[in-house]
Amino acid sequence: MDNNSIINKAAIATTTLSSGLLNPEQSKKFIQQTFEATKLGGLIRKEMRTAKTGEIDKIGIASRILRKKTEDTDDGYRGEVKTSQIEYSTTAVRLPWEITEETLRENIEGQRFEQIVTNLMTTQLGVDLEDLYLNGDEDTDNSNKDYDFLKINDGWIKQISNGGHVYDASSETSMSLDLFYKTLAQIPNKYNNGKLRWLMSPRRAQEWELFLLNKVIGAGGAVPESIYTAPARIPAVECPALDDATILLTDPKNLIVVNTYDTKIRKTVEGKEAIMKDKRFYVAHLDYDPIIEELDATAIIKGLK
Repeated sequence: MDNNSIINKAAIATTTLSSGLLNPEQSKKFIQQTFEATKLGGLIRKEMRTAKTGEIDKIGIASRILRKKTEDTDDGYRGEVKTSQIEYSTTAVRLPWEITEETLRENIEGQRFEQIVTNLMTTQLGVDLEDLYLNGDEDTDNSNKDYDFLKINDGWIKQISNGGHVYDASSETSMSLDLFYKTLAQIPNKYNNGKLRWLMSPRRAQEWELFLLNKVIGAGGAVPESIYTAPARIPAVECPALDDATILLTDPKNLIVVNTYDTKIRKTVEGKEAIMKDKRFYVAHLDYDPIIEELDATAIIKGLK
């Protein structure tokens, strides 16, 4: 089921305002399409809930829980199970758009133009949501040109900056392999298990490659190709929504986005405004909350030149 069929099923009637409350399967598919719009979106953890606010359970097992077996005895020892909760509180967002009937009539794509626009809107919704997952900040100064966008919810960068491991690179004169190792050293070994990933902007990834190439040219040697994309043997994921001065280190599955099932897509071609302006109006409604399971398993490099 693609997003076009989802839109159509949610708004079959076109003679009145059609309000489509997606069923759980359609809602999950629609939200999944927004995640697939970006590389990081396909790696993070997604949780679907029915309540706007609530808790997500964390279940863990203690380490070094084996004991020597003694025949026919029970010393009362039991392996420890650790449980806790992460609170979430979703924020409602919407994406409105419109298409003129004239555009539909005169466009070379004809009626397919509506589907093309819907595809573009779904993709852009995914891009915008990832931007918010990372950069959202409810304390954004209202002088910021993107104030109305960024203030919607607190994103992962703010959460990690306030509770994760922070490496200040503002005193570094240039990039170096050392800053990656120094940042990695701040994360406990139990999380350094092969699942960590560097999250950085495409430009920062390219500048890292250029830094290594300059070193090779200067020394007349060769750098293994793996180092270009895996500093400290940790693969990098390029995230266009990240600024060039910031690099995140964590397991992408440690980053969680909570959505609810009540995703709505509304469409109308009637009503006074639609008739007078000869337009079709659309709005997608959903909610989200970006949370982190283990802040201790996160690190951030800030202030890169």
